[in-house]
Amino acid sequence: MSASTSARSGLIAGGNWIVDHVKLIDRWPSQDALANIRNQFSSNGGSPYNVLKNLARLGATFPLEAVGLVGDDEAGRFIRADCAAHRIDLKQLGTSATAPTSYTDVMTEQGSGRRTFFHCRGANAELAPVHFDFSRTCARVFHLGYLLLLDGLDAPSATAPTAAVDVLRAARAAGLKISADVVSEQSDRFATIVRPALPELDYLFLNEFELAQITGIATAVGGTIDPAAIVRGAEEVLRGGVREWVFVHFPAAVLACGARGERLWQPSLRVPANFVQGAAGAGDALASGVLYGLHDGWTVPDSLRLGVCAAAASLAHPTCSEGVQTRAACEALATRFGFNPAPVP
Repeated sequence: MSASTSARSGLIAGGNWIVDHVKLIDRWPSQDALANIRNQFSSNGGSPYNVLKNLARLGATFPLEAVGLVGDDEAGRFIRADCAAHRIDLKQLGTSATAPTSYTDVMTEQGSGRRTFFHCRGANAELAPVHFDFSRTCARVFHLGYLLLLDGLDAPSATAPTAAVDVLRAARAAGLKISADVVSEQSDRFATIVRPALPELDYLFLNEFELAQITGIATAVGGTIDPAAIVRGAEEVLRGGVREWVFVHFPAAVLACGARGERLWQPSLRVPANFVQGAAGAGDALASGVLYGLHDGWTVPDSLRLGVCAAAASLAHPTCSEGVQTRAACEALATRFGFNPAPVP
């Protein structure tokens, strides 16, 4: 199945399929001390799962398709039922015979919304290039995430620095635009896993921490984001090979840095503290809104605006996607709250 990029439609997303067990705690305890769990939820987690579910909730009319692995267990059946309820095509969501569905225990501090993650890699660690068949899709965009959290794809291959690069090259050969996201890992692996993927990407989503890890450029001074450093870091990532846009998000804003010299700032919404129930999934919600617009041929400024509105909406619930509403409802938050001041590089 092949088609030109302009004739294609839909978004296919692959990578981490996770069930998040979100626990709202009254405080983060010191070692050996106790914290109280005030509420708890089980929900979607992982870049492809979050992005596809968000797109469905936003009301995207184009096809949504999944690629990945889950276990033959209750969590895997939860994922399949949830995807079916959100019209996500599952023909390339496989089942591992040996590993459980991946899960994450997310400890969310009430009041601040700060999160700490305890992750079981599970079936996601087995995901390999053989699980991706781009001849079976007419999607326009392929989104892969998270680099650094996919053992099989992060490993070297016989033909590329990582198996993920093989997957990205196959997607490009099939005629898809390519998007990716990475995980906020504190390590020295960004140079060997993320940098080789850059020339294969049309779009890359990063937060300020991940940008610093890739480039070595400090993005904050004394805990305060330095917008000029964000620009320098994004430009360095473009020089690393990203073909169209690098999107760098942090709490106050998002920068879209284009390969043709564009530098576009979109402030985030001025959300009051009592609106925030949790920040889990806010980055994926931003990516969902931006990809919605890019898929449908919107301008990048319009896509960024929907992205920050979707990210703001996601803050209204402790889980990754339950706060995301229709496109109109998310965009209405901009009128309700307004925007933060634009950063000054």
